[in-house]
Amino acid sequence: MDIVGACVAFVHVSEQRSFTAGAAAAGVPQPVASRRVAALEKRLGGRLFDRSTRRGDLTPFGRALLPAARRLVGVAEALDDAAEQALRAPLRVAVPDICSTRGLAQLQLEAEEQGIHLEPQPASRVKRAELLRTQDVRAALMAVPRDEATWHVPLGLASAVDPEVEVLYLQTLRPGRGSLQEPRRVWIQPEDDVPHIRDRIYRARDTVGLRSGQVRVAHSVSAAAAAALGSDDFVLGSVEQARELGLHWTPVGELELVRGFAVFTTGGEDLDRLRSQIWDGIADCVGAVASGRRG
Repeated sequence: MDIVGACVAFVHVSEQRSFTAGAAAAGVPQPVASRRVAALEKRLGGRLFDRSTRRGDLTPFGRALLPAARRLVGVAEALDDAAEQALRAPLRVAVPDICSTRGLAQLQLEAEEQGIHLEPQPASRVKRAELLRTQDVRAALMAVPRDEATWHVPLGLASAVDPEVEVLYLQTLRPGRGSLQEPRRVWIQPEDDVPHIRDRIYRARDTVGLRSGQVRVAHSVSAAAAAALGSDDFVLGSVEQARELGLHWTPVGELELVRGFAVFTTGGEDLDRLRSQIWDGIADCVGAVASGRRG
Protein backbone atom coordinates (compact mmCIF):
# COMPACT_ATOMS: atom_id res chain seq x y z
CA MET A 1 0.00 0.00 0.00
CA ASP A 2 0.96 3.64 -0.44
CA ILE A 3 1.45 4.49 3.23
CA VAL A 4 2.34 8.11 2.53
CA GLY A 5 -0.78 8.64 0.41
CA ALA A 6 -2.86 6.89 3.09
CA CYS A 7 -1.42 9.12 5.81
CA VAL A 8 -2.11 12.22 3.70
CA ALA A 9 -5.75 11.17 3.43
CA PHE A 10 -5.88 10.35 7.14
CA VAL A 11 -4.44 13.74 8.15
CA HIS A 12 -6.67 15.78 5.85
CA VAL A 13 -9.87 13.94 6.80
CA SER A 14 -9.05 14.41 10.48
CA GLU A 15 -8.44 18.13 9.96
CA GLN A 16 -11.59 18.66 7.90
CA ARG A 17 -13.65 16.21 10.02
CA SER A 18 -15.20 15.05 6.78
CA PHE A 19 -14.23 12.40 4.23
CA THR A 20 -15.57 14.53 1.39
CA ALA A 21 -13.78 17.75 2.41
CA GLY A 22 -10.67 15.84 3.48
CA ALA A 23 -10.47 14.09 0.12
CA ALA A 24 -10.73 17.45 -1.67
CA ALA A 25 -7.96 18.87 0.51
CA ALA A 26 -5.80 15.83 -0.27
CA GLY A 27 -6.50 16.26 -3.99
CA VAL A 28 -8.15 12.86 -4.51
CA PRO A 29 -11.74 11.67 -5.04
CA GLN A 30 -13.71 10.79 -1.92
CA PRO A 31 -13.83 7.02 -2.68
CA VAL A 32 -10.03 6.99 -3.06
CA ALA A 33 -9.57 8.73 0.29
CA SER A 34 -11.93 6.24 1.93
CA ARG A 35 -10.05 3.25 0.46
CA ARG A 36 -6.71 4.65 1.56
CA VAL A 37 -7.90 5.23 5.11
CA ALA A 38 -9.39 1.73 5.22
CA ALA A 39 -6.10 0.25 3.98
CA LEU A 40 -4.21 2.21 6.62
CA GLU A 41 -6.57 0.99 9.34
CA LYS A 42 -6.00 -2.59 8.19
CA ARG A 43 -2.23 -2.13 8.27
CA LEU A 44 -2.21 -0.48 11.69
CA GLY A 45 -4.74 -2.86 13.23
CA GLY A 46 -7.44 -0.49 14.45
CA ARG A 47 -10.14 2.01 13.49
CA LEU A 48 -8.95 5.56 12.96
CA PHE A 49 -12.40 7.12 12.55
CA ASP A 50 -15.73 6.57 14.25
CA ARG A 51 -17.99 5.35 11.43
CA SER A 52 -21.15 5.60 13.59
CA THR A 53 -21.45 9.35 12.84
CA ARG A 54 -21.56 11.27 9.57
CA ARG A 55 -18.61 13.37 10.72
CA GLY A 56 -14.99 12.27 10.51
CA ASP A 57 -14.47 11.99 14.24
CA LEU A 58 -11.27 10.30 15.35
CA THR A 59 -11.30 7.28 17.60
CA PRO A 60 -8.90 7.23 20.56
CA PHE A 61 -6.65 5.01 18.42
CA GLY A 62 -6.77 7.57 15.61
CA ARG A 63 -5.95 10.47 17.95
CA ALA A 64 -2.95 8.54 19.27
CA LEU A 65 -1.54 7.92 15.77
CA LEU A 66 -2.32 11.31 14.22
CA PRO A 67 0.91 13.07 15.38
CA ALA A 68 3.07 10.30 13.86
CA ALA A 69 1.07 10.45 10.61
CA ARG A 70 1.61 14.20 10.44
CA ARG A 71 5.35 13.75 10.92
CA LEU A 72 5.45 11.18 8.13
CA VAL A 73 3.55 13.49 5.78
CA GLY A 74 5.90 16.35 6.69
CA VAL A 75 8.97 14.23 5.95
CA ALA A 76 7.50 13.13 2.61
CA GLU A 77 6.78 16.74 1.64
CA ALA A 78 10.31 17.76 2.65
CA LEU A 79 11.67 14.96 0.49
CA ASP A 80 9.62 16.15 -2.49
CA ASP A 81 10.91 19.70 -1.98
CA ALA A 82 14.50 18.50 -1.75
CA ALA A 83 14.10 16.46 -4.92
CA GLU A 84 12.67 19.44 -6.80
CA GLN A 85 15.52 21.67 -5.64
CA ALA A 86 18.08 19.04 -6.59
CA LEU A 87 16.62 18.75 -10.08
CA ARG A 88 16.67 22.52 -10.48
CA ALA A 89 20.07 23.03 -8.84
CA PRO A 90 22.43 24.88 -11.16
CA LEU A 91 25.39 23.08 -12.66
CA ARG A 92 28.14 25.56 -11.85
CA VAL A 93 31.06 25.32 -14.23
CA ALA A 94 34.19 27.47 -14.06
CA VAL A 95 35.07 28.64 -17.55
CA PRO A 96 37.98 30.72 -18.90
CA ASP A 97 37.53 34.46 -18.45
CA ILE A 98 38.51 34.84 -22.10
CA CYS A 99 35.11 33.47 -23.18
CA SER A 100 32.97 36.18 -24.72
CA THR A 101 29.68 37.24 -23.18
CA ARG A 102 27.87 36.15 -26.33
CA GLY A 103 29.57 32.77 -26.26
CA LEU A 104 28.58 32.20 -22.65
CA ALA A 105 25.00 33.28 -23.33
CA GLN A 106 24.74 30.85 -26.25
CA LEU A 107 26.17 28.06 -24.10
CA GLN A 108 23.56 28.73 -21.40
CA LEU A 109 20.76 28.72 -23.96
CA GLU A 110 21.93 25.41 -25.39
CA ALA A 111 22.13 23.93 -21.89
CA GLU A 112 18.60 25.11 -21.04
CA GLU A 113 17.31 23.42 -24.20
CA GLN A 114 18.87 20.20 -22.91
CA GLY A 115 17.28 20.59 -19.47
CA ILE A 116 20.49 21.70 -17.75
CA HIS A 117 20.42 24.80 -15.57
CA LEU A 118 24.01 25.78 -16.37
CA GLU A 119 25.72 28.53 -14.42
CA PRO A 120 29.07 29.33 -16.05
CA GLN A 121 31.48 31.24 -13.82
CA PRO A 122 34.21 33.03 -15.79
CA ALA A 123 37.50 32.92 -13.90
CA SER A 124 41.22 33.05 -14.47
CA ARG A 125 43.20 29.87 -14.95
CA VAL A 126 44.46 29.92 -11.34
CA LYS A 127 41.05 30.82 -9.90
CA ARG A 128 39.34 27.97 -11.77
CA ALA A 129 41.62 25.45 -10.10
CA GLU A 130 40.83 26.97 -6.71
CA LEU A 131 37.06 26.94 -7.32
CA LEU A 132 37.24 23.27 -8.23
CA ARG A 133 39.41 22.39 -5.22
CA THR A 134 36.99 24.06 -2.81
CA GLN A 135 34.02 22.55 -4.69
CA ASP A 136 32.46 25.97 -5.23
CA VAL A 137 31.87 24.66 -8.76
CA ARG A 138 31.04 21.15 -9.91
CA ALA A 139 33.24 21.28 -12.99
CA ALA A 140 35.94 23.45 -14.50
CA LEU A 141 37.57 23.88 -17.90
CA MET A 142 41.28 23.60 -17.18
CA ALA A 143 44.31 24.45 -19.31
CA VAL A 144 46.20 21.30 -20.32
CA PRO A 145 48.86 20.36 -22.89
CA ARG A 146 47.68 19.48 -26.36
CA ASP A 147 47.98 15.71 -25.97
CA GLU A 148 45.74 15.81 -22.87
CA ALA A 149 43.15 18.20 -24.28
CA THR A 150 39.58 17.59 -25.36
CA TRP A 151 39.37 20.96 -27.14
CA HIS A 152 42.15 22.62 -29.15
CA VAL A 153 42.24 26.35 -29.83
CA PRO A 154 44.88 27.52 -32.36
CA LEU A 155 46.81 30.56 -31.22
CA GLY A 156 48.33 33.29 -33.34
CA LEU A 157 49.40 36.92 -33.19
CA ALA A 158 46.74 39.63 -33.25
CA SER A 159 47.41 43.33 -33.78
CA ALA A 160 45.67 46.54 -34.74
CA VAL A 161 48.08 46.93 -37.65
CA ASP A 162 47.52 44.59 -40.58
CA PRO A 163 50.80 42.66 -41.08
CA GLU A 164 49.77 41.98 -44.70
CA VAL A 165 51.21 38.47 -44.59
CA GLU A 166 49.52 35.08 -44.32
CA VAL A 167 52.03 33.83 -41.73
CA LEU A 168 53.97 36.05 -39.34
CA TYR A 169 57.47 34.94 -38.38
CA LEU A 170 58.83 36.10 -35.03
CA GLN A 171 62.20 36.75 -36.62
CA THR A 172 60.67 39.65 -38.55
CA LEU A 173 60.17 41.43 -35.23
CA ARG A 174 63.91 41.45 -34.52
CA PRO A 175 65.06 45.07 -34.20
CA GLY A 176 67.74 46.22 -36.59
CA ARG A 177 71.29 46.78 -35.39
CA GLY A 178 71.54 50.19 -33.73
CA SER A 179 67.79 50.81 -34.09
CA LEU A 180 66.46 53.44 -31.68
CA GLN A 181 62.87 52.54 -32.40
CA GLU A 182 60.94 50.68 -29.71
CA PRO A 183 60.67 47.06 -30.89
CA ARG A 184 57.25 45.49 -31.30
CA ARG A 185 56.30 43.19 -28.46
CA VAL A 186 54.24 40.03 -28.09
CA TRP A 187 51.96 39.91 -25.05
CA ILE A 188 51.01 36.56 -23.55
CA GLN A 189 47.64 36.44 -21.80
CA PRO A 190 47.46 35.00 -18.25
CA GLU A 191 45.42 32.08 -19.64
CA ASP A 192 48.46 31.06 -21.71
CA ASP A 193 51.04 31.59 -18.98
CA VAL A 194 51.63 27.84 -18.81
CA PRO A 195 54.82 25.91 -19.65
CA HIS A 196 53.49 24.19 -22.77
CA ILE A 197 52.79 27.60 -24.36
CA ARG A 198 54.96 30.18 -22.56
CA ASP A 199 58.19 28.19 -22.61
CA ARG A 200 57.85 27.31 -26.28
CA ILE A 201 57.45 30.91 -27.35
CA TYR A 202 60.31 31.96 -25.06
CA ARG A 203 62.56 29.39 -26.74
CA ALA A 204 61.47 30.63 -30.17
CA ARG A 205 62.19 34.22 -29.03
CA ASP A 206 65.72 33.31 -28.04
CA THR A 207 66.30 31.22 -31.18
CA VAL A 208 65.40 34.02 -33.60
CA GLY A 209 67.28 36.67 -31.59
CA LEU A 210 64.50 38.82 -30.15
CA ARG A 211 65.19 40.86 -27.05
CA SER A 212 63.98 39.31 -23.78
CA GLY A 213 61.50 42.16 -23.22
CA GLN A 214 59.84 41.61 -26.58
CA VAL A 215 57.80 38.68 -25.24
CA ARG A 216 55.99 39.45 -21.99
CA VAL A 217 53.18 38.05 -19.87
CA ALA A 218 50.37 40.57 -19.31
CA HIS A 219 48.84 40.76 -15.85
CA SER A 220 45.29 40.55 -17.24
CA VAL A 221 43.32 39.84 -20.41
CA SER A 222 42.31 43.49 -20.71
CA ALA A 223 45.92 44.66 -20.31
CA ALA A 224 47.03 42.40 -23.16
CA ALA A 225 44.15 43.63 -25.34
CA ALA A 226 44.89 47.27 -24.50
CA ALA A 227 48.53 46.84 -25.48
CA ALA A 228 47.52 45.53 -28.91
CA LEU A 229 44.79 48.13 -29.44
CA GLY A 230 46.91 51.07 -28.33
CA SER A 231 50.13 50.32 -30.19
CA ASP A 232 51.59 48.14 -32.93
CA ASP A 233 52.27 45.34 -30.41
CA PHE A 234 50.81 41.86 -30.74
CA VAL A 235 48.71 39.81 -28.35
CA LEU A 236 48.90 36.04 -28.48
CA GLY A 237 45.34 34.80 -28.79
CA SER A 238 42.69 32.96 -30.75
CA VAL A 239 40.88 33.90 -33.93
CA GLU A 240 37.68 34.48 -31.93
CA GLN A 241 39.41 36.89 -29.55
CA ALA A 242 40.95 38.82 -32.44
CA ARG A 243 37.57 39.07 -34.15
CA GLU A 244 35.90 40.29 -30.96
CA LEU A 245 38.55 42.99 -30.50
CA GLY A 246 38.64 43.99 -34.17
CA LEU A 247 42.28 42.90 -34.57
CA HIS A 248 44.13 41.24 -37.44
CA TRP A 249 45.05 37.62 -36.65
CA THR A 250 47.96 35.75 -38.18
CA PRO A 251 49.48 32.31 -37.42
CA VAL A 252 53.02 32.19 -36.02
CA GLY A 253 55.53 30.94 -38.56
CA GLU A 254 58.15 29.31 -36.34
CA LEU A 255 55.87 27.16 -34.22
CA GLU A 256 52.32 25.91 -33.86
CA LEU A 257 50.78 27.07 -30.60
CA VAL A 258 47.58 25.53 -29.28
CA ARG A 259 45.51 26.34 -26.23
CA GLY A 260 44.19 23.06 -24.80
CA PHE A 261 41.22 22.54 -22.51
CA ALA A 262 39.79 19.58 -20.65
CA VAL A 263 36.94 19.25 -18.15
CA PHE A 264 37.69 18.34 -14.55
CA THR A 265 34.79 17.61 -12.19
CA THR A 266 34.18 16.98 -8.50
CA GLY A 267 32.72 13.59 -9.40
CA GLY A 268 29.25 12.17 -9.97
CA GLU A 269 27.41 12.35 -13.26
CA ASP A 270 28.41 15.91 -14.16
CA LEU A 271 30.98 14.90 -16.77
CA ASP A 272 28.50 12.56 -18.47
CA ARG A 273 25.89 15.33 -18.58
CA LEU A 274 28.35 17.77 -20.11
CA ARG A 275 29.69 15.23 -22.59
CA SER A 276 26.34 13.99 -23.81
CA GLN A 277 24.44 17.26 -23.92
CA ILE A 278 26.55 20.41 -24.32
CA TRP A 279 29.99 19.18 -25.45
CA ASP A 280 29.80 21.07 -28.76
CA GLY A 281 28.46 24.17 -27.01
CA ILE A 282 31.58 24.27 -24.85
CA ALA A 283 33.73 23.93 -27.97
CA ASP A 284 32.01 26.93 -29.53
CA CYS A 285 32.37 28.93 -26.31
CA VAL A 286 36.14 28.48 -26.07
CA GLY A 287 36.63 28.87 -29.82
CA ALA A 288 37.85 25.34 -30.49
CA VAL A 289 38.53 24.15 -34.03
CA ALA A 290 36.17 21.58 -35.54
CA SER A 291 38.62 18.67 -35.25
CA GLY A 292 38.88 19.10 -31.50
CA ARG A 293 35.22 19.44 -30.70
CA ARG A 294 34.75 15.97 -29.31
CA GLY A 295 37.16 14.00 -27.16
